Amino acid sequence: MAVRAVAAVDQGTTGSTVLIVGEDGRVLARAYSEFTQHFPRPGWVEHDAGEIWSVTRDVLARALVDAVAAGARVEALGITNQRETVVLWDRETLEPVHRAIVWQDRRTTPLCRRLKEAGHEPEVRRRTGLVLDPYFTGTKLTWLLEEHPDLRARAEAGDLACGTIDAWLVARLTEGRVHATDPTNASRTLLYDLHERAWSDPLLDLFGVPAALLPEVRRSSGAFGVTRGDAAGVEVPILGVAGDQQAALFGQGCWRPGLAKNTYGTGAFLLLHTGGEAVASNHGLLTTAAVAEDGGHAYALEGSIFVAGAAIQWLRDGLGILEHAEESEALAASLEDNDGVYLVPAFVGLGAPHWDPEARGTVVGLTRGSGRAHLARAALEAMAYSTADVLHAMEADSGVTARELRVDGGAADNDWLMRFQAGIVGLPVLRPPVVETTALGAAGLAGLAAGVWPEAEAFRASLGEPVRFDPDLDPERRTRLVAGWERAVAAARAWSGAGD
Repeated sequence: MAVRAVAAVDQGTTGSTVLIVGEDGRVLARAYSEFTQHFPRPGWVEHDAGEIWSVTRDVLARALVDAVAAGARVEALGITNQRETVVLWDRETLEPVHRAIVWQDRRTTPLCRRLKEAGHEPEVRRRTGLVLDPYFTGTKLTWLLEEHPDLRARAEAGDLACGTIDAWLVARLTEGRVHATDPTNASRTLLYDLHERAWSDPLLDLFGVPAALLPEVRRSSGAFGVTRGDAAGVEVPILGVAGDQQAALFGQGCWRPGLAKNTYGTGAFLLLHTGGEAVASNHGLLTTAAVAEDGGHAYALEGSIFVAGAAIQWLRDGLGILEHAEESEALAASLEDNDGVYLVPAFVGLGAPHWDPEARGTVVGLTRGSGRAHLARAALEAMAYSTADVLHAMEADSGVTARELRVDGGAADNDWLMRFQAGIVGLPVLRPPVVETTALGAAGLAGLAAGVWPEAEAFRASLGEPVRFDPDLDPERRTRLVAGWERAVAAARAWSGAGD
């Protein structure tokens, strides 16, 4: 008898993954492929949206073939995606009219500075829960329309559509029949009013964005059209959409106030669910849309660490001191201590809680005895220190003391890092059996709407019990290590000031 299943598309910063998840929580099929990263100038990061679509379509086809062979009957599709990255495309041909500008891109730093100096940030923050930073979609869209007057003319004429990657994939999968996004992605654009739950006319005016460009905002667990056979190779309803971090929050079962998770991907993203209340931050965090237990609207606090796993990728691809990312675990474990070596991977500035777009990557504490193991360990340690910084800020904003930290993402497979993380935050760290909870969250949202799981707890129970890492770091040593990290961050920020 065929197993009821859901397809989950996880379109990330460096590649696209598709999981086919059975109603019993088993991953019945998996496919993955990377795509090209473009760096046309220092601080600029772009993707070819056409390549993203091609790669995603291919991995979906591969996973579906394997799923059918495994006896799966796919009843719905969910999408989760790299957030903030913007795509601008022709409504008629569905062809991109410019490379996608990626969330890591810093080209709009001067624009953000001008808007801050003009006094706009308090109102932007009140409406959106965000800060004026190049990270978010709105200023990227402003840049596209200002730098390319022909695109602005076409946008105002209604010939173009824009959206984050989820909206782009929905458009391609439905062959242009649906132009829609969900609140979690909309809330990352600087154009969406969190409290009104709608696109904000005052913000559209501020950023110079025609309303005709924007997608419809739909419930995260609900109807986003049906994939077309010619485009996707199968006709199946798209029933779940969420930005990657909110999808991971849902996939971790964090749908009640006070539950937190950290995802270690290209960047690291810590989210604390705050329920139906939009909690304003006084400690450099973001207020963002999240997903409730029933797939509806909720809120979260978020801290964004721009570079996490990307630091390991840099050691591998940029410096050539690692052949495989997995080597970092053994190298870190080969040292009894970091010997005072710290890496602050501010390659694209610092995110929460500092929000310093001018900061740059810094290594401190090097001696003649420092080697590749020290750099590998420093890159892993940086993920843990940054996470602790954000978690402490969340506790201060929310008034809630965390009791545990749920983790996922590729680097969560690193046992050394998870033990070190538990020691640095002083809390148990819980890792699920399958760390791809971003994709699992998208599957859960679609599966709830399709009735594959009757309610969220049934979905969560199907995924199995987590692995637990308890803190075992001596408090005095923790204090010393954290103090060294704080000095290193201060050095990275001082360097940015020295360049003015």
